[in-house]
Formats: sequence, C-alpha cells, structure tokens
Amino acid sequence: MGTVDEYLESLDPDDRAVVSHVFDVVRAAVPDVEQGKSYGMPALLYRGKALISVMRTRKHIGVYPFSGRVPDVVAAGLPETERAGFDHDKGTIRFQPDAPLPDETIRAVVAARIAEIEDPSLRKA
Repeated sequence: MGTVDEYLESLDPDDRAVVSHVFDVVRAAVPDVEQGKSYGMPALLYRGKALISVMRTRKHIGVYPFSGRVPDVVAAGLPETERAGFDHDKGTIRFQPDAPLPDETIRAVVAARIAEIEDPSLRKA
C-alpha cells in the first residue's frame, strides 16, 4: 500500500468519506503530521513515528494507533454511551461506517498516542 492519499483513492466513495474524515480530524488536531507507512499500512506519522492508520476491512473500519495501550486508555476515559458505537481490542478500535467514531474520540486516540511518542515509558505503563 502507498500513502494515505493513495489508499483513500482506492476506497469506494462511502467508505472513503468515513475513513477520510478520521484522517482529517487527525490532521486538524496535529497539523505537522506526514504521510508514510507502518506495518505495511498507510499511516500518518508524528515526529517520524507511526501515529495512526485507518483501514476498511471486510467487516468494519479499523483505527490502528500503533499501540496496545491506547485503545484501552481511550475507552476507559469515555462514558458508556460514547463507547457503545465501537469495540476495541489490543491495538485496534473497530466501528461500522454508519456509526462513525465521534471526533472527540479520535482526538483522544491521537492525544494518547502522541503522549506515548513523546514519553515512550508510557507504553510500559
């Protein structure tokens, strides 16, 4: 896979709108991100480190913050009503295109991952 922009072009229009929105929220929150790849996935990079990838799979849209800790941290900080629209596991957050992640949740994922990039000891916490 190539860059984020190339990946977005490969999606059908409905999925592209949802996936692109997540990337747009990230870019607005962190204007100095760059496009790149990590683990073979198109990703946005922060200070040369993988920040986030968003991919359409057969069954859902996955958000990958390149951290096993971030999904748990973000989910724990949300009220139950906000967690209802997605599920998470180590390293991924999954949601359906017709029930996208709230922008606040996306920003929380990004903030938690940036904290890890800036302080790698958090990854062991």
